[in-house]
Amino acid sequence: YYVSLAYVASLFPWIHWAGIAPCFQDLCSTAILRSVNIVLAIICCLLLYDILIELRPNVYTKNATKWAFVFSLYPLHWFFTFLFYTDVGSTTAVMGMYLACLKRSYWLSALLGCLAIILRQTNVVWMTFVACIGVMDYAENCGGQYDRVVKNDALLSSTSEFNNVNRNVDHTYLRNRKNINSNKISTNTVSEENVHHTRSNYSDVVGELHVLAYRLWWQKWRILITFFPFLLVLMAFAAFVVYNGSIVVGAKDAHAVSPHFAQILYFGLASTVAMAPVHFNFGQAVALYHSFKEGRMKFLICCLITLVAGFVSVRFFSLAHPYLLADNRHYPFYIWRKFIHAHWLMKYLLIPLYVYSWWSIFHVL
Repeated sequence: YYVSLAYVASLFPWIHWAGIAPCFQDLCSTAILRSVNIVLAIICCLLLYDILIELRPNVYTKNATKWAFVFSLYPLHWFFTFLFYTDVGSTTAVMGMYLACLKRSYWLSALLGCLAIILRQTNVVWMTFVACIGVMDYAENCGGQYDRVVKNDALLSSTSEFNNVNRNVDHTYLRNRKNINSNKISTNTVSEENVHHTRSNYSDVVGELHVLAYRLWWQKWRILITFFPFLLVLMAFAAFVVYNGSIVVGAKDAHAVSPHFAQILYFGLASTVAMAPVHFNFGQAVALYHSFKEGRMKFLICCLITLVAGFVSVRFFSLAHPYLLADNRHYPFYIWRKFIHAHWLMKYLLIPLYVYSWWSIFHVL
């Protein structure tokens, strides 16, 4: 991406003396530059396959191949595959960073995270996300030694608190994340047992966070040393932001930080629409009905709070970027003009759909 910039050639005047300039121009032809993203898209598909195998070791190879191919056809990713832009390279770097973290190659993961940030500065958020996943996995894998210490302390102190933690909470620690490795998500039916299991998971969240916090504190120095590469990249990025005066390298005025909370709602709806068979089916409707039936007052209060939060986000924190209104080459331009901005009431009528989208995402996870 940066080799094709016009001013790069001026930094290497010797290429004119060596007669490399004509070759350099040929390498930067439109066809070759656009083919870069095609190659990166293929690499990204292979990375997605490896990630699926890493997350679900018991999945069939054929199914993993199909899923990776479907993920690669995600509209916002597929659209840029045939253009010379940073989106595909950025996504490939992020997927490589995630895969390296899953394989516990943290230095390589941080290096790929640095590359992802160079391509797209906002990828620092995804690098932080990947680092947090790595920390949680590290705490889970090293939890056995912590559990032995807790049990010894419980025997010495003979307190019921430690016994309750070991008996009722610790066995549920990150249970959902473990089950992902061995079970498939059912998109057709939801049994009564699954509904009660989901409700139990929600009730154990506080306890799981309690155990996770203790494990992280007990291993704080190990974690700090193990994940120092990510911390190094974050510190370098913070220094860059202070020096540059902005989070981006390009047009700073067009990339100012703004409270755009409505984007969270857009993300939820776009994610569920992209995986519509998973989120819009009879099983999800049954799960929603059981959530209402088991605790009507709690369900209504949660709905009211989320609807009010969605209204506030749409009413006061919904921004239309100048690029969105000026560029008709992107899907968001038509989604904004044909749907969200078609009528002044439309953006408010979509709020219940936003709320359902996020409920469905959390339920599936």
